[in-house]
Amino acid sequence: MKISTKGRYGLRILIDLAMNESPKPRLLRDIAMSQQISEKYISRLVIDLRRKGLVRSIRGVNGGFHLGKKPQDVTLLDILEAMEGPISIVDCVTAPSKCKRNAHCAARGIWLQLNEGIRGLMGKITLADILEACYRQNAKDGIFDYCI
Repeated sequence: MKISTKGRYGLRILIDLAMNESPKPRLLRDIAMSQQISEKYISRLVIDLRRKGLVRSIRGVNGGFHLGKKPQDVTLLDILEAMEGPISIVDCVTAPSKCKRNAHCAARGIWLQLNEGIRGLMGKITLADILEACYRQNAKDGIFDYCI
C-alpha cells in the first residue's frame, strides 16, 4: 500500500486550515503558497474534502475555506479515505469477488488482519494529534507561531 500525493496533500490542506484557523476563510492561493502545491491541484482536492464534510467552503468575495469539523473529530483514516477511497492493502480485502481463490486462500485472513490493523491505527490518529506533533516539531526547531 502506498499513499498517493492526493492523500498526502489532502492531509497538508487540512493541517494548513487548522493551523491558520480564523474567522476569515482561508483562500486557496494562501494554502497553495504556504504548502507549495499548485492552486489548480488544490482546487480539485478540496472537492473531495468538501464532499466528506472535512472542509467547508464559503462563496463570494470574502469566500474561502474552513475546516468542516473540529480537529479532534477528524481521523487520519477519514482524510485518507476521502482522498484515496477505502484503505486496502490488497484488492481482495475490500472486493473479494476480484479473486477467484478468495474462498480457499490461506493468505486472505492475514491480509484482512493486517488491513484492519492499519485502519485501526489510522482511525486512532486525529488531526488534533497531528497538529500537536507539528507544534512540538516547530518548537523544537525554534519556530514559534504567534500573533501581535
